[in-house]
Amino acid sequence: MTKKQNPHVGSTFESWLDEQGIREEVTAAAIKEVIAAQLADEMKKKGITKARMAEMMETSRAQIDRLLDPKNNSATLETLMRAAKVVGRQLRLELV
Repeated sequence: MTKKQNPHVGSTFESWLDEQGIREEVTAAAIKEVIAAQLADEMKKKGITKARMAEMMETSRAQIDRLLDPKNNSATLETLMRAAKVVGRQLRLELV
């Protein structure tokens, strides 16, 4: 009995994403999820409600809901930077 060899054994998850043509999309979604979770965590630590966050950012509560929704990728860099500042953090980006 011969075992069928898996062509993906030894390959990386990144190489599989590349093969599927979805690496950038998946990476962007993962980054957004992490940032949304970090913002929500900082808001919780500081006792900042969504309504108060919206007030401090001079925006709407709906915008904060979109910002904290890990599946919504409509947030701009400016919005993310303002949100980070409100919770006492900085948004850091880099090209690699």
